[in-house]
Amino acid sequence: MSAKNILTAQFAANRPRLESVAYRMLGSRSEAEDAVQEAWLRLDRADADTIGNIGGWLTTVVGRICLDMLRSRKSRREASLEILTGEAVEIDHSLADPSVTPEDEIAMADSVGLAMFAVLETLSPAERVAFVLHDMFAVPFEDIAPVIGRSLEATRQLASRARRRVQGRNPDGEIDRTRRREIVEAFVAASRGGDFSALLSLLAPDAVLRGDDAAIRLGGRAEVRGAPAVAEVFNGRAQAARPALVDGMVDVAVVPGGRLLLVLRLNIEGGRIAGIDAIADRDQLAALDVEVLQD
Repeated sequence: MSAKNILTAQFAANRPRLESVAYRMLGSRSEAEDAVQEAWLRLDRADADTIGNIGGWLTTVVGRICLDMLRSRKSRREASLEILTGEAVEIDHSLADPSVTPEDEIAMADSVGLAMFAVLETLSPAERVAFVLHDMFAVPFEDIAPVIGRSLEATRQLASRARRRVQGRNPDGEIDRTRRREIVEAFVAASRGGDFSALLSLLAPDAVLRGDDAAIRLGGRAEVRGAPAVAEVFNGRAQAARPALVDGMVDVAVVPGGRLLLVLRLNIEGGRIAGIDAIADRDQLAALDVEVLQD
């Protein structure tokens, strides 16, 4: 058997799982087919001899493709559930699995469920990819982090937040989006206005501030612990900070002169800020969907 035929056979063996992964991320059978077909094209162009685990490599590639599709869909504000929109499904790929019948497709939809898809639609693209890959397909966080362009810890937090939402619990200890925005806006106002007492009231006693390497190069510290110390870092300094939607979650963007310099991801527990992750790495910032909110 030629090397090309071996590669084709390996892809065909992995295709049902890849389609399942893509379908759960995208909620659309036709888009899932497109994502998997694109993965095949990338595999066909790759140097297969350098790929140790074809299945793992393909899962990672499908994850990246689906993330791009979700972000593109979000920017177009398109609905994605073919079950709800009546999207016509027509599959005509030379590598399609002939054993997949219409009944199989219905079973796939039933296995996920409308309710699950409805909840998945509320997640940001990065949350959705992290949750689907880890919780549904047991992909290690170490492999997911490069797919979504986040740190290992940030990837775990994304999946955890998504998991709580899927399980019917608010990701921030019953803090709804309106209340979260109020807390974020109060934090920004206290930081910019130098209101140390207000900052202390917003922070949990054991609050932790962590910065990535790029944030440290900007003058930050790798880690600051305790509400007083964290409050001192922000007291009167964050003049360019603005409330922003970051991957659909209200957080803080630092935008001096309108240029995105830094993002602060806030972990809010029990109505107080328990953790702040400062992200300044350009690649990670580029992977985030950031929309500055009006003051």
